[in-house]
Amino acid sequence: MLSSFSQQAPPAKTHDADPVRDVGLENFLPEVIEASKHHLVIVDFWAPWCGPCKQLGPVLEKLVRGYKGAVRMAKIDIDQNPQIAQQMGVQSIPAVFAFFQGRPVDGFMGALPEAQIKSWLEKLVKATGGAAESDGVESALKQAADFLTAHEIPSAQSIYAELLDEDPFNAPAYAGFLRCLIALGDLAQAKQMFEKAPADMTKDKAFDPVRAAIELAGQTADGGSVTELQQKLEQNPADHQARYDLAMAYYAAGQKEEAVDQLLEIVRRARSWNEEAARKQLVKFFEAFGPTDPLTIAARKRLSSILFA
Repeated sequence: MLSSFSQQAPPAKTHDADPVRDVGLENFLPEVIEASKHHLVIVDFWAPWCGPCKQLGPVLEKLVRGYKGAVRMAKIDIDQNPQIAQQMGVQSIPAVFAFFQGRPVDGFMGALPEAQIKSWLEKLVKATGGAAESDGVESALKQAADFLTAHEIPSAQSIYAELLDEDPFNAPAYAGFLRCLIALGDLAQAKQMFEKAPADMTKDKAFDPVRAAIELAGQTADGGSVTELQQKLEQNPADHQARYDLAMAYYAAGQKEEAVDQLLEIVRRARSWNEEAARKQLVKFFEAFGPTDPLTIAARKRLSSILFA
């Protein structure tokens, strides 16, 4: 699953460079001592022949990357850097140290369970004034959502892809990634991924806009082309079906504001027409656009002013 998201996402990254670095004597000062003046730095002493190191390393890397750059990690091969290991008093590996403000503040030895390491790391992060891992994920989700609202789709898609590489079952990230595909016009891929998503995941409210967008995109304007429908309305502005079809034709063409305008006009002229079809379709539009989209916010206000006038 990881590779599938990476292939879909654009190559540009929105976050800092990888927080996990290979460190030796030549760069220990800048990557550990200096870096720890601004970030918590986890130093992992390991060796290629060490079995427990191979278990511990990937777990540490995953947890550190979960902080989106707020925590750094330095991997030190003791075979290549015996001087550093000796200076730190490392007698067996794996050995892990936490550096902050230029000095070691805590550490442990051996391959601990992931839950125990996560708890240890979260306590250190909080003690050093950093954000919890969940806060890092939430911050990334908010940043991606802001990009999506601003229609900066590649930037949003890149962040969602990174989050999914770390946690393929992150419902808001999965739903956000599908919304990016829809915005880019790749409805087939979005629909396929939606259908393959676990049923429990798609129950999350984050999937409401995805479900609505797929449903709307699958609808067609059977009443004719935009030009034909415009001509119909010029001849008879009270032809609500033609106006409704025009709204759907606009939506299919990506002219969302124009689509909203036509549906609002139907509500203004005859709100109960066709069992309030225009109002109901507007609600679907709002779900597809998302609650924070500027068009949703503006259109909701206009709809309220019409309904409660």
